[in-house]
Amino acid sequence: MRIGVNGATGRMGRTVCAAVSAEPDLDLVAAVDPFGAGQVVEGVDVDEHLQAFVDAGCDVVVDFTVAVAARDTLPWLADHGIHGVVGTTGFAASDFELFESAFAAPEGPNCVIAPNFAISAVLMMRFAEMAAPFFDTAEIIELHHDRKIDAPSGTALKTADRMAAARPDAFEPDPTTDTVYEGARGGGGPAGIRVHSVRMRGMVAHQEVILGATGQTLTIRQDSYDRESFMPGVILACRKISSVPGLSRSLDPFL
Repeated sequence: MRIGVNGATGRMGRTVCAAVSAEPDLDLVAAVDPFGAGQVVEGVDVDEHLQAFVDAGCDVVVDFTVAVAARDTLPWLADHGIHGVVGTTGFAASDFELFESAFAAPEGPNCVIAPNFAISAVLMMRFAEMAAPFFDTAEIIELHHDRKIDAPSGTALKTADRMAAARPDAFEPDPTTDTVYEGARGGGGPAGIRVHSVRMRGMVAHQEVILGATGQTLTIRQDSYDRESFMPGVILACRKISSVPGLSRSLDPFL
């Protein structure tokens, strides 16, 4: 399988290139990054133009860039018959509508946009979804490195949406009537779930879901200490993307 990487000279992009190169059934054949054109990553010359993916005959392109760039890249991949494996975050609802339309052809390419490719994070979201109907209150604390520009994280948003959808009604309302510091109670997510974002040097990607009922609490925590933690999910998605039709918005269909 011939793989290209978009955003190849970024921190995640370089990690993806190394992971793909280490797999005997995957071939890294193209690398694109307008900010790193001319560099060499895992023996592949970095180009600045998406056309490099077509010229190299890519079956799949892995995209770890930024939302403003990916809004153009993903429809372009669909138009050129290339599957997309996307870890970029920060998309709006209108973006997903566009992507669903772009990857809607029955015989066309497919795409997965996952808020988190760590298998432990996928399971954390599933466990939180399972627990949500049985508790009265719930809050999410997501913690990331100090270069992450969007908040809350895509993982936190997806977790909150899945927890809310798993319940027949909202969680108990926030009892707070007076806050000394603005934002101290986090943002109000769906079904009354409070979501808190921490940006801290030294961290990578972490999340806690705390659920409470009378006399008991349940804390579900996931930690990624290194970007290598996302690679098994990325590789899995590359291998299976051709068999999962249309647009997927999580890694769940691949597990």
